[in-house]
Amino acid sequence: MIIVNTEIAVGILIPFLGTSLGSACVFLLKNSIGDNVQRALTGFAAGVMVAASVWSLIIPAIEMNKDNGSQAIVPVIIGFWIGILFIYGIDRLVPHLHQFSSESEGLHSNFQKTTMLLLAVTIHNIPEGMSVGAVYAGCMLGNTGISVAGAFALAVGIAIQNFPEGAIISLPLKSEGMSKSKAFLGGVISGAVEPLGAIITIMLANIIVPVMPYFLSFAAGAMIYVVVEELIPEMSHGSHSNIGTVFFAIGFSVMMILDVVLG
Repeated sequence: MIIVNTEIAVGILIPFLGTSLGSACVFLLKNSIGDNVQRALTGFAAGVMVAASVWSLIIPAIEMNKDNGSQAIVPVIIGFWIGILFIYGIDRLVPHLHQFSSESEGLHSNFQKTTMLLLAVTIHNIPEGMSVGAVYAGCMLGNTGISVAGAFALAVGIAIQNFPEGAIISLPLKSEGMSKSKAFLGGVISGAVEPLGAIITIMLANIIVPVMPYFLSFAAGAMIYVVVEELIPEMSHGSHSNIGTVFFAIGFSVMMILDVVLG
């Protein structure tokens, strides 16, 4: 049985704190972020998410099931694809608008541009919360090979990449005519799905203990979908530049170091 103690509560709130602090940049910066800076921040976020998917989710899922020999990969592949299809379904259904895009995605709606920008970031944040919840659930269940330090490392890594993401959403909202307070609140709300997603994942894992490898790889698949569908196009938008790629590598390295050193 999983008991949500103070340690877990702090862990699942850390990524939300990163988003909130990043959103507060709307009070400090007068203008929107430059294209190269935005590419760099998006590339960094993508690198963190890919590294977290591999080191903190997929590898532990395989290790958890290693007693099954060559069959250990089966639940990981299944969970990964369920995660991909889950976010794909949300992406197709929920009206939203990505940065640098003039055409909305999802079902047709009369939502304002600011609302659809918020929904795009909210969709992006769902798998991040689920990944933190899945790792903490695995940690607290025991016999999963996931340590408290490893779970904390993932939470910190997600929070680090959430900080620039908070700024990336709040500043465009201000540019679209929102007041600074409303833009900040919008960024905070977009991040609120992270602790919610973490709590739901922990509750489900508590009920269905034997399928933890599926939960971990599900979260990984969901994050990889977001990286490929949203972040990589955004970091490559506009005139050719390698800055997004360089910062992708930096983000990947930072998350890998956090996982190895703290995990």
